[in-house]
Amino acid sequence: MTSGGARFYRGVMTTPLVALAMSAVVVAAAGGYVAWRDRRRATSDEDRTAAREATARQHRYEAERHGAQADTVRRGQNSASGF
Repeated sequence: MTSGGARFYRGVMTTPLVALAMSAVVVAAAGGYVAWRDRRRATSDEDRTAAREATARQHRYEAERHGAQADTVRRGQNSASGF
């Protein structure tokens, strides 16, 4: 009787495990396809150059802003304060 119960339990658990395995295979295949597709897409040199120029422009703006703020702080200080 015990072996019949074990056989029934094994049969019941087989279906969810097979479904879970099939789902894992589908997810892995989809992930592999997306990775393969994205690897084939290459950014052009023009895009890289534009990104580099935008970053340089942002850094220049931040440096100019920082310098302007420093001048404002220095002008606002009292010369008798010792700073």
